[in-house]
Amino acid sequence: MTTRLAATDDVARETPTHGSGELEGRLEQHRRELTGHAYRMLGSAFEAEDAVQETLLRAWRGLDRFEGRATLRSWLYRIATNVCLDMLTGNERRARPMDLAPARTADAPLGDALPEAAWILPIPDGRVLPESGDPAEVAESRETIRLAFVAALQHLPPRQRAVLILREVLRWKATEVAELLETTVASVNSALQRARSTLQAAHVTATDASQPMDDQQRGLLARYVDAFQRYDLESLTALLHQDATWSMPPYQLWLRTHRDIRRWCLGPGIGCKDSRLIPTVANGLPAFGQYKPAANGMGHEPWSLQVVEMSGDRIGGITFFLDTARFFPMFGLPPRLDP
Repeated sequence: MTTRLAATDDVARETPTHGSGELEGRLEQHRRELTGHAYRMLGSAFEAEDAVQETLLRAWRGLDRFEGRATLRSWLYRIATNVCLDMLTGNERRARPMDLAPARTADAPLGDALPEAAWILPIPDGRVLPESGDPAEVAESRETIRLAFVAALQHLPPRQRAVLILREVLRWKATEVAELLETTVASVNSALQRARSTLQAAHVTATDASQPMDDQQRGLLARYVDAFQRYDLESLTALLHQDATWSMPPYQLWLRTHRDIRRWCLGPGIGCKDSRLIPTVANGLPAFGQYKPAANGMGHEPWSLQVVEMSGDRIGGITFFLDTARFFPMFGLPPRLDP
């Protein structure tokens, strides 16, 4: 895994200096993996990018204190972890709608939109996953940015969260984590055991590796796109597990049964009829920019970023992130579709 400290490509044989012309490049080459680390800690692409900017700024300002005794990568991870811990000083945690309340029925009121800080937010794969590397390690990296995994991390206190990510995802040694957090190895090991128990209760682990989509799953995804764009709800729900989830942050309402999903789509959600889907990827999962017909009848306008979770030969859940003004530019999706 490119984030593992066992990598030796950047061992600080020679400390870069402000005037050497290489510092900015040396720092910038770690942006992607640092963003992944900050995203796992914070659960928000926007906060993760802010954290990485602050990390690189602190690194620039503190270069005189970097004496090459460790890798530049490990030094940056130390700074990034502390930046994230500084940002996680409150008791609030981000969540998915399923974490907040039971499933509702299609006739339930949508309710008020909750603030952005309430939700796990999506992130483009290209912001956090390595461009190349060992396929097994890339697959493991992909699994640790899945929505379910990041949501499970939110149940951990910030320092426990940091311990689990550093030990299980980044493969730091217990002694290295203890030094970073200014605590003991025994404390680190204890925190790791408690964190593992919490994740196991949520049926996720940090060491699962997601497999690339096979022909069966690609076919399933193609049938989903076809059914959604034709708005054939019978065909669409036939592709879902019986207990598949259907959620719409920033609203707390979420649905589970095929009956309620159909009723919602043919009732409050009827404006999605004749939508068009543009493929992208988010959180190691297939995703789509959804565009619904424009009110003036000319083309299609953004409606949601759909993130599709597949399990076996069916779809296990679809999350519709509705803040398209923020998400579509981040994912490189067009601002509208012309006729």
